[in-house]
Parts: sequence; structure tokens; C-alpha cells
Amino acid sequence: MSRLILSTLIAACVVSGASVLAQAQAPRSPTPAPVNGAVRVQTVAGGLEHPWGLAFLPNGRMLVTERPGRLRTVERDGRVSEPLAGVPQVQARGQGGLLDVALDPRFAENRLVYLSYAEPGEGGAATAVARGRLGEGRLEDVRVIYRQQPKVEGSNHFGSRLVFARDGTLFVTQGDRYSYREQAQDLSVGLGKIVRINPDGSIPRDNPFVGRAGVRPEIWSYGHRNVQGAALHPQTGQLWTAEHGARGGDELNRLEAGKNYGWPVITYGVDYSGARIGEGTAKPGMEQPVYYWDPVIAPSGMTFYTGQAYPDWQGSILIGSLRPGLLVRLTLEGGRVAREERYLGDLRERIRDVRQGPDGLLYLLTDSRDGRILRVMPAAPR
Repeated sequence: MSRLILSTLIAACVVSGASVLAQAQAPRSPTPAPVNGAVRVQTVAGGLEHPWGLAFLPNGRMLVTERPGRLRTVERDGRVSEPLAGVPQVQARGQGGLLDVALDPRFAENRLVYLSYAEPGEGGAATAVARGRLGEGRLEDVRVIYRQQPKVEGSNHFGSRLVFARDGTLFVTQGDRYSYREQAQDLSVGLGKIVRINPDGSIPRDNPFVGRAGVRPEIWSYGHRNVQGAALHPQTGQLWTAEHGARGGDELNRLEAGKNYGWPVITYGVDYSGARIGEGTAKPGMEQPVYYWDPVIAPSGMTFYTGQAYPDWQGSILIGSLRPGLLVRLTLEGGRVAREERYLGDLRERIRDVRQGPDGLLYLLTDSRDGRILRVMPAAPR
């Protein structure tokens, strides 16, 4: 083969490889400036210590978790109850503690409440899920239905959001526990995985890895860093997630059963030291995010908006930011992000959770020692 032909082939391969990589690149957030004056907030309740998760009861009251290990009810007028009895012991250290709360899809019949939390035990701590029946001032018949394996040392990256699928199964998002990130690719452990379980903790028979030797059958997807935002798409029922990256690598993902989302082999972020992580931003067999943020927003709390209070927002994704003080709205077209807008740039508080209330308004939790429940209102007409 002549040198000219060889050089041409090499050049063609380089161009082809660059083209493939370019096609694999996910869209990056343009980091828009916050929109001023579009919404306003009202304080519903205050005095909550690092509130983490929020769920609306059928009568309009709220259940709210506090990371130190307390579960409270909040009346519609903002009155906050004493802590409910029966909550499991938590490891309230670092990012750990009492995390998300969700109601059973048949709550009106069975009164079941689900809690995710950092569970202490031999070896350290791990994400766990317990459920109990909501009684008068307490949870009754509480039992643990899921435990991430293994428990490890450290106080970071527990996840964790709870989302019921349309078929009644429960998605649990988890983190890689920070110092153990390589295990996000190991299917024999629960670190860095999204899992799917039945409401009693048993394993759905149609999970993607059921029956595969050496693989944990509860795993739905893997290669995740720290997923703290999750919601079902209102039309498709598919699980979407917002995931903390390292420096410059926050991701919006649309999850599919059995898929590998790359962490820490591929990522758009770098280590906090500035060092490279993994092998780059794309690799065959690993999924690309729908969208990513650099600089990051530190996403936590996420919902698809389906109400009437903000008609232009219907179908949008709303994500809270821990940066602090941003509510991020993503407009979707054809499964892709067509536009990003940001609100509450003057709030200057970490937004831990975002929920749509039964009145069609948005409700936020602010993450601080004196945390609040906020109601987001359309701007008053002038």
C-alpha cells in the first residue's frame, strides 16, 4: 500500500471517528440568565430542619421529611405537627439522613407511606426503603422493604428519590457513595444503580437482569453517580432523572431498562481537583444524557408540570437547584430539550424538592437549618 493511500485512509478514519464522537455529544445547557418577575413565592411553613422530601395527602395536608430523621405533617394553613413516631433510625451525617417520602398508589385504601433514608449498620451505611401505615401521630407496622448492598463507610451520595411507576412498581434512585464510584459499573452491588421493586420489596419478574448469575435482580439501570431528581413522563410513563455530576457534569437522563449510563467511564464533568475522569464523554454501549449542565446546577427535586396555574408550562420539566436559588424549567419537543429557563435567581436558598400540589401550583422545599415550604405563584398582574 502506498504512503498516499495509507495517509488517506488514516485521515478518513480520524474524520470518521471525530464525526461519530460529535454525533454522540449531548446538548449542553446554554446557562441562561434567570427570568425576573415571572413568578413569586409565598411561605407556607417554616422552621423545618433541612427538609428533603414532600408528599401531598388526599386531604391537602403534606408529609415532609427532615434530614435529621423526622417526619411531620403540615396542615393546609402551614401548621407543622410534632414529629411522627415510628420512623426508622437513620444515619444523619453529611448527605445522609431521612430522605424522600412517597404515598402508595392505593393510599386511600391502605394508608401506606414509603420512606427512603441512609440506614446505619455493619460496614457503614446504605440507602434503604421502609414502609408503614399512617396512623394518628405515628407510622404503624413499619418494615424495611429494600436495602442497598453493600453498606460502606462515608456520608455522601445516597440518592434518593422514590417514584411509583404506572404498573405499581417502585423505582428507587441511589448514589455511588462517592468514594466507591467504580462500583457503579459492577452489577453485583447496588451502588450507583436505579432499582425497581414491588411495593412489598419483592422483585418484579420482568426486571432486565432477573435470572442472570452474579447480577442483583432489582437493578433497572446502572452507571449513575447520584440521582436526586426523578419523575415519570406524563404521556409515556417513562422514568426521567436529574443526576449530580462532578464538576461540569450534571445530567438529564431518560431511563431504559438494562441500560448503562456510563458513570464513571464516561462523563461531561471533571474531578473537583480538575483531573480527568474516565475515558471521555462517549463510548459504545453507554448511553448519552438527554442534556447536561456545565457549569452545574446541582439538581435535586424534579416534576413534570401538568396543571393549569401556569398554562405555558404544561409538559415542562421543573428542577430545583442547590446552587442555590434557582428553579429550572425545561421545555421538551420530541423528547429533547428545546428551551431552558431559570427563575427565582434572587431566592438565594438551596431548593431541595419540587412538587406539584393538588391546586396546580408548585411547592418547593428549601434546604437549610430553618427550611421552608414555598408556594410558587404566577406573577401578580400589573
